Amino acid sequence: MPRAEAEQVVVAGREVAVSNPAKVLFPKPKYTKLDLVRYYLAVADGALRGAGGRPNVLVRYPNGITGEFFFQKRAPESRPPWIEVVTLRFPSGRTAEEVVPRDAAALVWLANLACLELHPHPVRTDDLDHPDELRVDLDPVPGVKWPQVRDVAQVVRAALQDFGLTGWPKTSGSRGMHVIVRIERRWTFDEVRRAALALARDVERRVPKLATSKWWKEERHGVFVDYNQNAKDRTVASAYSVRPTPDARVSAPLNWDEVKSVDPADFTLATMPQRFAKVGDRHEGIDQGAGSLEGLLELSARHEREGQGDAPWPPHYKKQAGEPPRVQPSRARASKFPLIEIGRSSTWTRIRVNLQHVPPKLRPRQERLDPDEKTLASW
Repeated sequence: MPRAEAEQVVVAGREVAVSNPAKVLFPKPKYTKLDLVRYYLAVADGALRGAGGRPNVLVRYPNGITGEFFFQKRAPESRPPWIEVVTLRFPSGRTAEEVVPRDAAALVWLANLACLELHPHPVRTDDLDHPDELRVDLDPVPGVKWPQVRDVAQVVRAALQDFGLTGWPKTSGSRGMHVIVRIERRWTFDEVRRAALALARDVERRVPKLATSKWWKEERHGVFVDYNQNAKDRTVASAYSVRPTPDARVSAPLNWDEVKSVDPADFTLATMPQRFAKVGDRHEGIDQGAGSLEGLLELSARHEREGQGDAPWPPHYKKQAGEPPRVQPSRARASKFPLIEIGRSSTWTRIRVNLQHVPPKLRPRQERLDPDEKTLASW
């Protein structure tokens, strides 16, 4: 079946080509790439409030939600000159130019790449070392029902208020909920993570039967308050992101009254534009005030004095000073000898495609490999 001709979309004073606009990305409701483009145009102001002006990781679904997807940190070399990029340096020492959306045209360009979700870092381009967001990720363990997530979110709200901070809730678009906290740009990534860990432990203290701060899955119960989402190089799906669910749910900004009875299934690619047109962006005021982490960092220092030091980091981060042994508790109890684990956390696969029978005009240009040979050699 021949591919449909590209459709030209004029937005923000720019003309953006949408290739193969009839490509189905969500098989059950038959939502197409053009539907995704129109969705992001309808909610552009809110989506840019969450992801605009920040470096973004691209999460691409070129064959829809039933096909393979991939994370792309490096901006495609073949891009319009008006697409802004910024160079990030990661904990591994590697660098990458990441896309920085600034207007609705950039959102359309991303949608054309089949980027369903927006995955911004918690920093602005003018200061890449000091986050302006603390992100509370409420992740229910298997079997935990949605009402418990809502209950824990209310506890998070109360805890934040006790430390002089304002939380802005949203559905994750999956099973959980996020609470976004704007903060002053005074602290490093490590300090923001320490504050998030202190908050997670405080929420667990308040409702020990409902929430946990434990990193190891075998120790978790209820709703996990994932403090590690604040480690450098971690991103979460931002407000209005479309998630790869059969019904195309989206991450919906809420006010706190809505949290009491909200159902995440109510917010989809089809329904959110109507809600946005009716009530606007529930997070419209999020940038009007930034809070201080001093209270949470004081709590972190108290935890340390009481014997609660650092907690485990994600596995691909280097071992941190003061971090407890990075081994599952059950394995630590079972072993009679001092052990270390040696393994590989990820692999890279490179595939060469023979373009001999592809007409020269249709052959894509070779882009920089991710990772390239120089980067691989440095590993």
